[in-house]
Amino acid sequence: MDALPISQPKKQAPSAERIHERRGDAIKQWTKANLLYPGVERPVVDDNPLNTAEPGKPSETTLSPPTVQPPRWYRYTPYLGRAPSLTERQWRMLGLVSAVSFFEAYDVFLLTLNLKQIQADLGIDEGSLGLLGSVIRSGALLALLIVPFADRYGRRRVLLFTIVGYTLATALTAFTPNVESFVVLQFFGRTFAIAEAVLATVVIVEEFAPEHRGWGIGAAAAIQACGSGFAALMFGFVDLLPFGWRALYLVGVIPLFFIAYWRRALPETRVFTQLESTRVQSSAPVPLYSNVWRAAREHPRSFMLLAGTLFFFNVAGNSAGFFAPKYLQDVHGWLPAQVATLLFIGGAFAVIGNPLSGWLSDRFGRRPTGTAFSLGFGLSMIAFYSVGGVFVPMLWIVYLFFAMGAGVTLSTYSVELFPTSMRSSASGATNLMSVVGAIVGLLGVSALFGLAGSNWNAILIVAGFSLLVPPAIYFFFPETARRKLEEIAPEDISRR
Repeated sequence: MDALPISQPKKQAPSAERIHERRGDAIKQWTKANLLYPGVERPVVDDNPLNTAEPGKPSETTLSPPTVQPPRWYRYTPYLGRAPSLTERQWRMLGLVSAVSFFEAYDVFLLTLNLKQIQADLGIDEGSLGLLGSVIRSGALLALLIVPFADRYGRRRVLLFTIVGYTLATALTAFTPNVESFVVLQFFGRTFAIAEAVLATVVIVEEFAPEHRGWGIGAAAAIQACGSGFAALMFGFVDLLPFGWRALYLVGVIPLFFIAYWRRALPETRVFTQLESTRVQSSAPVPLYSNVWRAAREHPRSFMLLAGTLFFFNVAGNSAGFFAPKYLQDVHGWLPAQVATLLFIGGAFAVIGNPLSGWLSDRFGRRPTGTAFSLGFGLSMIAFYSVGGVFVPMLWIVYLFFAMGAGVTLSTYSVELFPTSMRSSASGATNLMSVVGAIVGLLGVSALFGLAGSNWNAILIVAGFSLLVPPAIYFFFPETARRKLEEIAPEDISRR
């Protein structure tokens, strides 16, 4: 007679009290580890209280990092609107990167604001202003020599290096005795500033979930734009401050006092850390700048689309923005305090274009959002330099609104369309065409000065190129909203 099989006792499901206790413990352990050691990457561990496997061992089910309430600094940014559900780490990354970009925007915008004062102090001819601006902006070309280091050594290290670079260049500008030294310092300041802007976008895209990437880029860009607003606020006192415009450049040294904190608090992105753990080891290192050529060779459509669109977007936009404060003072007779008031108050309204564009692109798609904002950008820019009277302030605000919104979509595209291993290099290379476009636009204004009769008429001619951007985005760009990065541009490990 066969023996009856002995039934094994079934594991009992944990009680509700036990589930609550284990979940609370998991959340506390995760939060404590990430707050105390933000830069340390850890293997994924199963913290699911319903899992009956031995605690602390990896498994297929994991507890996602908990979302938290927005940090205290968020209450001072009402223009960002309602925040999505983000983790503590994502909020920290957004806050740190945005603070870095805030000062970068302050430094860059000082030249535009103080152009008239710098011209008078250093004795620069009217017809040479466009050439001076193009030479300084060409410093951004060297950013391509910096950003590829982020694909090899990590986003964090290179980002901190760029902060030190643009801060020193800005502070030293306050002591320039002549136009030559001014141009040299601003040239290299622009190099580090553009590299920082590219890497800040990479960090946000790699850290945020697909459904929130657009909002993250928009939020960071909005806080960055506040740096320009701070510069505008300070410009209102340029005639009262000792040493005038030089005092404003000296304020740019502030980030150096925070570099030690940023070094401790800013972690490496998880995406890059995961790439490092799976990177194929070889006897000889890959050439540092090879990812630039790989991006153009392996992703030619994305590379050429971005390069061309960014070129035409900046041919028009940089010329219009560069001369705007001087245009208001020379043509409409505005005082520096009035210009500062418009840029500060008007910018406070226009800055909404950043998070709004990001939110719309997450919800309705990058293509329709980018098309609408770039069309508004071109039309409002032409109207600003064509219409006078009471419409000037309103048109400036509308122009800034659409310029910021269109910039968010293009910045997001420049990072999403390439794999992690080449993302920084590819974004830097395509953004290089933004610099080339800015240089060509400013040189075009100077070249057309004699023919058009004024810089303002020349800007109107150059501004026409902005109307090429909307159809390019709508008909040729792919839709990347709500898609994972590895789906948009898969990583081909065999070719690294």
